[in-house]
Amino acid sequence: MLELSMHILDIVQNSLRAQARRVEVRILEDLERDLLRIEVLDDGRGMPPDILKRVIDPFYTTRPARVAGLGIPFLKEAAERCGGGLEVQSQEGKGTRIVATFQLDHFDRAPLGDLGETMAILITGNPGVDFFYEHRVDGRVYRLDTAEMRAVLGTVGLEDPSVFSLIQADIREGLKKIGASTFPKIAGILRGPQSP
Repeated sequence: MLELSMHILDIVQNSLRAQARRVEVRILEDLERDLLRIEVLDDGRGMPPDILKRVIDPFYTTRPARVAGLGIPFLKEAAERCGGGLEVQSQEGKGTRIVATFQLDHFDRAPLGDLGETMAILITGNPGVDFFYEHRVDGRVYRLDTAEMRAVLGTVGLEDPSVFSLIQADIREGLKKIGASTFPKIAGILRGPQSP
């Protein structure tokens, strides 16, 4: 995948297929430690131990219409290619936690991509699910919580078309304010601007 936001979209869709009612996406950019961490937590069905052991196998899937499940293996490969790794924890009936780490300024690290659009797609397309998104850059924090949004929106539902633009713009502006990156540093001299 060309952008890490597409990996996030794929992993969160797994959470939704597992009947999650709450999904948390947490991103950390730690410039001093040269670390990018992406964490997705859900309260879905979780996985039994036998499936958990096989989840990183690209030729294993729990979906009958597919012959392969590439989302988690692709994320693992992307993380390892950039000096990081992948950890998957899951407990049946409790949920799943996936953490991918990357060397932040690694030459081969894909850009984060348009997180505003990705989260807006997930939130407006799944209005019955609570989403919590947190992005940290060296102590600066942006947060979006759909439980709080519902209180502000009143009778306007999260699936309303106007809400998509609102979420997308809020995230983009919030990430810009905290200095979140969408492009990796190249040899320590380039740090790309946030997507418009």
